[in-house]
Amino acid sequence: QVQLVESGGGLVQAGGSLRLSCAASGRTFNSYHMGWFRQAPGKVRDFVAAITWDGGSTDYAESVKGRFTISRDNAKNAVYLQMNSLNPEDAAVYYCAASTGWRVRTRPLDYNYWGQGAQVADSP
Repeated sequence: QVQLVESGGGLVQAGGSLRLSCAASGRTFNSYHMGWFRQAPGKVRDFVAAITWDGGSTDYAESVKGRFTISRDNAKNAVYLQMNSLNPEDAAVYYCAASTGWRVRTRPLDYNYWGQGAQVADSP
């Protein structure tokens, strides 16, 4: 099993950038596929990005392609989400998640472990 803790959320102006980090504890971190999901108030939890256990393949929601980049550093037990060109539709609570499956997936039910969430909001 793995414990996940997110950081890097906050306020950002439209068009700005933000980098989310997910720190993992657990000896088997490098055996998990990792994903980022987001959930806005009153909405379901949506897929954002995913990366395979070795970082060899990535997948993105159509709404974030070209703007967001997922990456991981297994030596540091960390996964990241670089978010550029942010717009109001990107405001949500972002969750880091880990999957024990052998195939990278895009559904919340396919992930076994979750972080506490990091809020990303538009600045006043």
